[in-house]
Amino acid sequence: MAPHPVGAPPIRGRVPAPEFPLWRRIHLPEPVSRASPSRADSVQEIDISTPFESLGLLPELLRAVAEQGYTEPTPIQSQAIPVVLSGRDLLGAAQTGTGKTAGFTLPLLQRLAPMATRSFSPALHPVRCLILTPTRELAIQVHESVKTYGKHVPLRSFVVYGGININPQIEELKRGVEILVATPGRLLDLVGQKAVNLGKVQILVLDEADRMLDMGFIPDIKRIIALVPPMRQTLLFSATFSDEIRKLSAQFLKDPATIEVARRNEPIALVSQYVHLIDANRKRELLSHLVKKNDWEQVLVFTKTKHGANRLASQLQKDHINADAIHGNKSQNARIRALEDFKAGKVKVLVATDIAARGLDIEDLPHVVNFDLPHVPEDYVHRIGRTGRAGATGEAISLVCAEDRPLLGAIERLINKKIEVRHVDGYEAGRPAPRSEAPEGRGEPRSGERHRPQGERHRPQAERKRPQGEAKRGQPHGEAKSTQAQGEAKRRTPRSRDRGEERSPRFNPSAPRTSGNSAGMDFNKPYEPSPAALEAKPEPGDQAPRRRSAQPIPALFRKKAA
Repeated sequence: MAPHPVGAPPIRGRVPAPEFPLWRRIHLPEPVSRASPSRADSVQEIDISTPFESLGLLPELLRAVAEQGYTEPTPIQSQAIPVVLSGRDLLGAAQTGTGKTAGFTLPLLQRLAPMATRSFSPALHPVRCLILTPTRELAIQVHESVKTYGKHVPLRSFVVYGGININPQIEELKRGVEILVATPGRLLDLVGQKAVNLGKVQILVLDEADRMLDMGFIPDIKRIIALVPPMRQTLLFSATFSDEIRKLSAQFLKDPATIEVARRNEPIALVSQYVHLIDANRKRELLSHLVKKNDWEQVLVFTKTKHGANRLASQLQKDHINADAIHGNKSQNARIRALEDFKAGKVKVLVATDIAARGLDIEDLPHVVNFDLPHVPEDYVHRIGRTGRAGATGEAISLVCAEDRPLLGAIERLINKKIEVRHVDGYEAGRPAPRSEAPEGRGEPRSGERHRPQGERHRPQAERKRPQGEAKRGQPHGEAKSTQAQGEAKRRTPRSRDRGEERSPRFNPSAPRTSGNSAGMDFNKPYEPSPAALEAKPEPGDQAPRRRSAQPIPALFRKKAA
């Protein structure tokens, strides 16, 4: 079927079904639109009123797009799809949330459709397209897009990522897969176990290429590219591209077409951006106040560290706000469960790190909060790009303390825009927290001072520990002397049990000291041997030599021979 000319009005009415060779004929399901069941001819009635028809896509793909409710392609889709269909390498940059995933998914499905087969033989299902993503969540979402748009084309797809058992993935790859979505680390593990062969890859896609081509991913990317054939089509898609990344990507692409539908590092215009100036120790209080006062139902919060994400989620739960955290230290099942609960509305606040939230696609996300500003200004664009997707409006709020001012300046220089500063009554920077809202552990005496009088509690520690009779510095000499005399007299006064009755001494010094087994011996007299002991004592020269005992000595006490 000839492609619909660009600029022509949309097609309405009856479109003849495409003809495929018998050996690769694709059996189409029932059309989405109305079709007359009584007619038994080879013409299907499909109601297609979308400009996607002008891009030259197959009816199977157009039907899948129509089922998702999309009517018009985004700028990145309308420019990238014809280039990918032509087989040329592509370097595409578009704002986050503008549909760049569909921009490469739809044309690669069409390019692989002639090789689709329903055979069960694994040899007929080699890996023909490899899509690499930096995170597990993004890999899962890209695979969902491949399944959604390719539901009417018999191409097998699968996704592999780390954090889960590798054996089920090996078993699935043995059955044959044409489209493989993977993270670099797990893909190299499967290659090492000879579970996947990349020798027949025709299309290589690097999604979120600015992360994939970062210094930490370069060795893995080079190892993977060395495994695929040199005659291939390479596509690089991302939200932002720096000049260094462009130079580095030139090593992997051959005469690429560059598509940049918006200025680099420019945030989406539909996202309203605000800044709240607040002290660092009161950020959590302000976040809880904003969520409760404005009745926010879905908030994505970004922190710099994994431990900070866990701590913030725990503190929000203590404030009676249903929150959860998602980061790289959590298991894959826990991350998927937290993301699903957040999408379903069971979790109101999801605290995430930059890497874990990379590529998250949450439909109609209204609020994004930067609890900590990123050190890399480009990450700010990715963060606020989680909201305002697919033409929807969103709100991005940043909590900025004194230490974050330089980071805020770098972000404003990057986006070439001054972010509006808003104030919340009672939460201005430099204003102390109310006593009722003071953080735990502040304003309370320490364990050793809890029951001490107020004047004693605030007295210097060195002064409290000074001996009782020692004179204080600056005290008159006469007063110090009298105080010392009072202390000595007090120590000399004998203790009494009650009402001045003195305790009797434990023993009488004048009585002879004896013990229970002394048989009346007086221990105060010097020792005198008995006459029998004197007679039995031999002279010094008459001492007989010592004889060794005939009894064997244990090895533990036996002396070593000289």
